[in-house]
Amino acid sequence: MDNSSGKLGEEEVAKFLEQKGYSILQKNYHSRFGEIDIIAQNSQYIVFVEVKTRQKGSLVHPFEAITSAKRRKIVLTAKEYLARNHTSLQPRFDAAALITEDGSVVETEYLENAFFS
Repeated sequence: MDNSSGKLGEEEVAKFLEQKGYSILQKNYHSRFGEIDIIAQNSQYIVFVEVKTRQKGSLVHPFEAITSAKRRKIVLTAKEYLARNHTSLQPRFDAAALITEDGSVVETEYLENAFFS
């Protein structure tokens, strides 16, 4: 399966976060539970971001792909990350939905506190 649109979406979201003053700590962090697309921090939060990218005209919105099972895996992966990387920052779970057309991002939605642990 071609994941080029997913990588494009992750790069766009990383740039967006950096423009908002976040430092990118890690991309595509893997644990035995799953993967977190982007881990970033600012002075207040450590943010675990799930990025979903779909082609324009897709039958489902990208946010619909973040199921309860996916959220559980992200939370478990974040807990493992935090156990290995101690921080005093407040954790937060965000989600980004991107729509692409002809290899370019044409629409972006970003939700802070998209789900809770």
